[in-house]
Amino acid sequence: MRKQLQTGWVVVFSLLLMFSMQLARAGASGPDDLIKQTSDKVLKTLKDNKAAFDKDPELIYTMVNEIILPHLDFRAMSKLALGKNWRTANAQQQERFVDAFRTMLVRTYSKSLTTYTDQKIEFLPYAPPEEGKITVTVKTQVIQDNGPAIPIDYRLRIKDNEWKVYDIQIDGISLVTNYRNSFASDIRKVGMDGLIEKLDDKNRKTSS
Repeated sequence: MRKQLQTGWVVVFSLLLMFSMQLARAGASGPDDLIKQTSDKVLKTLKDNKAAFDKDPELIYTMVNEIILPHLDFRAMSKLALGKNWRTANAQQQERFVDAFRTMLVRTYSKSLTTYTDQKIEFLPYAPPEEGKITVTVKTQVIQDNGPAIPIDYRLRIKDNEWKVYDIQIDGISLVTNYRNSFASDIRKVGMDGLIEKLDDKNRKTSS
């Protein structure tokens, strides 16, 4: 992923927006409406609580864990991130990886939430899923003052009769599968348990 997307507010915002969808039943509202409504709430929260988040970053972790995480399909995200290595992992390894991967994403990007500086989000025309399809993409773009607009596509699917986000693409690059090559390389070198231990170690350092 390009450097500006690895460390900039764009990834942070997209993760927060993706995580914080207060998802209603799939039949109650379309996924585009859910993202539009939530984006307003997220942006307002960032603006209204900037000073508090700057003073105590742990408040962001608390918000993420209590409000955001229940609405993500982290198992599907983990499968995408591992690719074929998911199928060769045993059940215990799969669960440990899901936990470690979730913590890594939250810890890595939450610390940068306060870098948001009032950029605007534009929602592009929405194409509802065809009858019988359980996946859909909602397209948006970030309007920058100094630079081209950055497209962000949210990929959702129905799970347990709810729309849940399982991936986003930023400027054409999947946030989830972007990790696949590095994870595969680690697995070749140290095995699945070694990769999980590496992620756990990184998470401990990030939280200290």
